[in-house]
Amino acid sequence: MTAVAWTWTLVGRVEDIPLLEGRSVAVDGRRVAIFRLPDRIAAVDAACPHSGGPLSDGIVADHCVTCPLHGWRFDLASGRAVNGPGAVTVHDVREHDGEVWVRLA
Repeated sequence: MTAVAWTWTLVGRVEDIPLLEGRSVAVDGRRVAIFRLPDRIAAVDAACPHSGGPLSDGIVADHCVTCPLHGWRFDLASGRAVNGPGAVTVHDVREHDGEVWVRLA
């Protein structure tokens, strides 16, 4: 991982993230789940607030990720749970020349 000025961090290449799947990466010592959606890349905190489930391993559908442990579902644009209380932090993502960059919220 390479840090760049203004807190953007290179986390990998777009082609390393299969469509509708996630990957867990470290950004400034924090685990972040990166998802490749049909129309964009999304990034949220990697742990489900319910019991720390690995969101990067969750099922992605309808711009949401479902925690593989207990089924909590989070909107990847807002971070809000769509089937219960809670939320995850959404981080800024940009794609440039096939590279994925993240800036922590």
